[in-house]
Amino acid sequence: MIGKLLAGLVLVGAALFSAPQAQAQRGGAVFDCASHGFRYEECNIPFRGDVRLLEQRSGARCIEGETWGTRHGRVWVDKGCSGRFAPDNGGGGGGGGWRPGPDWDRTISFGCGSSQYNYNFCQVDVGGGGAVVLQRQTSGTACIEGRTWGWNRAGVWVDKGCSGEFTIRRRWR
Repeated sequence: MIGKLLAGLVLVGAALFSAPQAQAQRGGAVFDCASHGFRYEECNIPFRGDVRLLEQRSGARCIEGETWGTRHGRVWVDKGCSGRFAPDNGGGGGGGGWRPGPDWDRTISFGCGSSQYNYNFCQVDVGGGGAVVLQRQTSGTACIEGRTWGWNRAGVWVDKGCSGEFTIRRRWR
């Protein structure tokens, strides 16, 4: 009887130590992600939107962009960083922080062009959940998204002679 109990405990202990290195524990929207053995690990993000480090849970430092970050809907951790992560709603946790003001959801249109086939970046606030659409090409050179034009939350880039009128549809999350 005691032998079976000990054997069961050994099996449970072995299962715990062979568990995946990165563990996303879902407690609502809060989850943990850990770099065990100072190795790179990734954890699924159990929600949509930006992530913030809620609590560092390791002796190793957790520095965004250096020992932790996000990529393709996952949090990555490295060099011993272990932390508890939560949605980043722009505030200090209690729902405070920045909120869009009036006119936040209006459509914004503007022109952006590649002069003499050179790269150009047109800075405009696309927003956290925004989207950019090429409304009208104004150049003789083809504008192909991902090749001669593209965008991120800070604005629109054009290259290789692409010029056009763009529209931003803001959707804050």
